[in-house]
Amino acid sequence: KDTLRFLSFSKSNGTFRVVENFLLIGIPGLEEAHIWISIPLSVMFVFTLFINTVMLYVILSKESFHKPMYLFLCMMSIVDLVVSCTAAPKILCIFWFKALDIGFTECLVQLYFIHAFSMMESTVLMVMAFDRYFAICHPLRYTVILTNQTITTIGVLTVLRGSFLMAPCPFLIKRLSYCQTNVIANTYCEHMSVVKISCSDTTINQIYGLTVALLVSAVDIFSISFSYCVIVRAVLRLSSNEARRKALSTCGSHLIVILITYFPALFSFFSHRFGHIIPIHIHVIFANLYLLIPPTCNPLIYGVKTKEIRERIIFIFFKKN
Repeated sequence: KDTLRFLSFSKSNGTFRVVENFLLIGIPGLEEAHIWISIPLSVMFVFTLFINTVMLYVILSKESFHKPMYLFLCMMSIVDLVVSCTAAPKILCIFWFKALDIGFTECLVQLYFIHAFSMMESTVLMVMAFDRYFAICHPLRYTVILTNQTITTIGVLTVLRGSFLMAPCPFLIKRLSYCQTNVIANTYCEHMSVVKISCSDTTINQIYGLTVALLVSAVDIFSISFSYCVIVRAVLRLSSNEARRKALSTCGSHLIVILITYFPALFSFFSHRFGHIIPIHIHVIFANLYLLIPPTCNPLIYGVKTKEIRERIIFIFFKKN
């Protein structure tokens, strides 16, 4: 009720109104705990900036790391940095200063970058699965297939895929009217959160959002699953237990990252459309987890599991001094 007093619309057009700004209210029902929630969140954000920057420096500064697997990790770190910097500062402003207001255009820009780069992250995970497939199943052809030119092409296609698939969404939202409320029950501008509060017909928005989300996730998850089925079959044919262990260990970190990325993302996606019995604060928490947990954990997981990166980081921060 206190939040509703701050509703403001720029102008009316017949029975419809064109909204000038939105109000992001954070996590509904947990407003009193916002300041406490912000403590681990701010630590995660600072750590995300630090560890992903270190990962980029480690890989880009040493020529021996200019290999497909490490370059894909670079792509992952760049995507993680963009997603974190797009979402976390506004979330912290809401929790610390109760800065609920966000302009309509600013909201659309945030929405676009978050979802476009989330698609790019999914694409990178799919590409990394194929990277492991070629490394294990076709090791002699690995460097021939994944040349620098091929990796550059993959990087460009990854950006284009996320950018173009998400491009219609801001324009589809711009055609909507908001005649009842401009309060978004979330900590950031999520596509369905913005669409749901409109009083216009949102059928096109929902169909397009559902189609793109299912298309991206279905294609990527199927491709990842197919790659690992072939990998497992190839590994089981190896005669040496040590060779099997070594082959599977190279995939372990990637599988962990896949789980922490897709599980909260899919939960958030389906709860928006089918999980009406799920409390709103649970949905918002998961919507935040799928943005904040992967950027924090991805470089840490790969840094711990990848011996070369781990040794390089130790050298930079300890032996160098």
